[in-house]
Amino acid sequence: MKVLVTGTEGYLGCLVAPELMKRGHEVIGVDTGYYRQGWLYNGVPFTAQTLAKDIRDITVGDLEGVDAIVHMAELSNDPLGELLSEVTYTVNHKGSVKLAEMAIQAGVERFVYMSSCSVYGVAEGTVDENSPVNPQTAYADCKTLVERDLSALASDNFSPTFMRNATAFGASPRQRFDIVLNNLSGLAWTTKKIAMNSDGTPWRPLVHGLDIAKSIYCALEAPREAVHNEKFNVGSNEQNYQVRTIAETVGAEFPGCEVTFGPAGGDNRSYKVNFDKISSQLPGFSCDWDAQKGAAQLHQVFQSIDMDEATFTGRGHTRLKQLEHLISTKQLDADLFWTKEAVAQ
Repeated sequence: MKVLVTGTEGYLGCLVAPELMKRGHEVIGVDTGYYRQGWLYNGVPFTAQTLAKDIRDITVGDLEGVDAIVHMAELSNDPLGELLSEVTYTVNHKGSVKLAEMAIQAGVERFVYMSSCSVYGVAEGTVDENSPVNPQTAYADCKTLVERDLSALASDNFSPTFMRNATAFGASPRQRFDIVLNNLSGLAWTTKKIAMNSDGTPWRPLVHGLDIAKSIYCALEAPREAVHNEKFNVGSNEQNYQVRTIAETVGAEFPGCEVTFGPAGGDNRSYKVNFDKISSQLPGFSCDWDAQKGAAQLHQVFQSIDMDEATFTGRGHTRLKQLEHLISTKQLDADLFWTKEAVAQ
């Protein structure tokens, strides 16, 4: 299958493209290149040939001969979405819908969209794919809008699938330290201290980046009727963790790390997610990783590269810091397009 993957130079895309290629798929990448600086270690055997292009500029011609699109390239994480709310809607919602419309014109039959369990926001009890969505941020709201609009485009010739990923964790050459388990692991390694601002009682589902990659190739390789216009929570029931447990698990992996907690309150987002559907209806999918294994993997990476605090806190591995730098140095304009000056460089 010829697969176009958007965001191949991102945290997850860097893992997904090689996994697809190992399974015999022909992979073409698209990435605008915001996060090229964030290369932490050499951890993938090969990378996909990648077109340097903003998803908002993709044309029908770019999609000729493509059988499937895996769409991952959006402005990712909640603080970024709140700072750049209007641009987030332009890129994540309108840009994704435009890409799907281009795919239809080009005759692309499958479209796997990277959604998020953050669409559930604040929820009582355990939620599944039929539960009401309750997005709390611009990032999560855009996910619900894209799901709605792409679902309306589904037809005999266009088959979207929506992968609602739990919060990702684990090592990637294009590492991110602005997501919970990765951030706590970096703190444990560089400072030997995890000081939580809250009591850590909110619930978060986690899933390793390689398990996300596995869910993608399972979706692409599944019979069309199994995934057509379907939503899948991506993760496992065993990986619904309280934030407190995540911190304690990470702390236990790093010798000498002190873990403390603050008062109740703070972030009100809390949700437990049911993952029965993906384990029962998506052939071949199960999670191979958990929080303990992920923390151990990161520990091994940090040791192998002798990671210092400047690397951990630097802009290369934090989405918001990197985009703020590109904007302040006028490499990106207010709409997050590369400026002429940046292109000339």
